[in-house]
Amino acid sequence: MFDNYNYILIISTEKTGGLFDFDGTLPVIAIQFIIFMFILNFILYTPLLDTIDERNIYISKSLSEATNILTKANKLNIKYEKKTSKARKAVALDLLIYQKLYKDILEEKMKSSESVIDKFLIETTKNFEENKGNILKSFDTEIYSLSKQIMKKLITP
Repeated sequence: MFDNYNYILIISTEKTGGLFDFDGTLPVIAIQFIIFMFILNFILYTPLLDTIDERNIYISKSLSEATNILTKANKLNIKYEKKTSKARKAVALDLLIYQKLYKDILEEKMKSSESVIDKFLIETTKNFEENKGNILKSFDTEIYSLSKQIMKKLITP
């Protein structure tokens, strides 16, 4: 009997409602949650949001400065590209002029060297013609003397 009595006592002292029992602790927990929410908002979230806002302002300033620098760089790039294209055209024109000039100089030197070579050939041919007669006469005398010597040797035993 004693055992049954303890069992009944345990059943009667057990709280009813189970998992979702809405007694006096629920409003206290809700009030604690709201108080902690306001405390965290002022202590943690407000400075964190201020820091995030400052960072966003810094990023937007940096982006606007970078955009300004980029537009200036693009303008300078266009300006210098125009200058370099003008310089390239001038250099190409100068190159053509100098090539023509060097070609003219080379042709002139070729003509002058041709005339010098022609003069040299004429003089050499003239000297050869003048000396040809003398050389032929000397050959004739040598041939005559050699033929005499050959005849003497043939005649004399």
